[in-house]
Amino acid sequence: MLKTHLSDLFESRGAKMIDFVGWKMPLWFTNITEEHLAVRNKAGIFDVSHMGRMLIEGKDSTHFLNYITTNNVEKLKPGRMHYSTICNQNGGIKDDVMLQKITEDRYVLVVNASNREKIYNWLTQNSKGYEVKIEDVTFEVPMLAIQGPYAEKIMQKIVDIDLKKLTFWRLSPCKIMGYEAIISNSGYTGENGFEVTIWRIPKGESEKLIKIYMEILKAGEEYGLKECGLGARDTLRLEAGLVLYGNDIDEDTTPFEAKLDYAVKMDKGEFIGREALQRQLNEGLRKVRVGLKMIEKGIPRPHYEIWCENEKIGVVTSGTYSPLLNIGIAMGYVKPKYNEIGREVEVAIRERRVKAKIVEWPFYNKEEYGRERKNVP
Repeated sequence: MLKTHLSDLFESRGAKMIDFVGWKMPLWFTNITEEHLAVRNKAGIFDVSHMGRMLIEGKDSTHFLNYITTNNVEKLKPGRMHYSTICNQNGGIKDDVMLQKITEDRYVLVVNASNREKIYNWLTQNSKGYEVKIEDVTFEVPMLAIQGPYAEKIMQKIVDIDLKKLTFWRLSPCKIMGYEAIISNSGYTGENGFEVTIWRIPKGESEKLIKIYMEILKAGEEYGLKECGLGARDTLRLEAGLVLYGNDIDEDTTPFEAKLDYAVKMDKGEFIGREALQRQLNEGLRKVRVGLKMIEKGIPRPHYEIWCENEKIGVVTSGTYSPLLNIGIAMGYVKPKYNEIGREVEVAIRERRVKAKIVEWPFYNKEEYGRERKNVP
């Protein structure tokens, strides 16, 4: 099983460790609810080193990535990043990714852990004719995420740049305890926060990352920073209405069906999957992603059927009990004609159908939680 630089440390600290797509990762340190609420109200730190990181360099890197991904890379400036998808020729999603532009011809592509090898091979196969160098740096460029309303105060203690200038979707080189790093104002919890990649720490030198990790924990003590595992990461992203690859999106689902239209720029020119996506725009969607909030008691889970007026209209793809809302929430796909905010539906939970309604995401009140909250501490 693959280990991150911090896997052994986590185990020694009593974390519940599991096999997650071949990586030994913490599911929780105390419990999911406590870690989840720490991120919503204070701050949490995650080891996200299991995610794939590809360094793409060369004079054709912008044109190459514009052909590979669906968002418009031509408009991305150095020091900026965006969310995007990588599609197959049928318009199905091979992965959803974060693309960081470091300099004019140097990018970091962050991909899902489960898709790391698939995407590396896809990049390599489609790079013929482009002057680019593609390097998988996952194992020597560890990555941490610090999320929550106190994340800025915590990280400002240990980085050498002014984080107030680092607005959402911006990134900057910096130093942490003397080590070269890239810090971005981004994350996948819905909260304000940062993702940090520390450059070139080989696995045999894990003690260097452990020092940085412990320093961040120390900086966050006064703000209630908690170590968080995969469990809280999943409930947080679902509350925020963010998709999980393998559950909510896959190669049989297009970005339009997943309501990821903002990551697809049909007017930018040729890219892989464009022809199929244009055909779908002309012919109409087969299904559409919706948010579900339970009206009656019950916890929706993946593969549960969604019903309306005695007709099966779709299926749940992600579901959980929201630690913040104290109610079951879910995402799923329904037939397009049922995609109506406020429509009452039913989720088949075991032997009974439980009332729910179709809602917008995020599921929480944006004035009270998340990066758009009105009262930032």
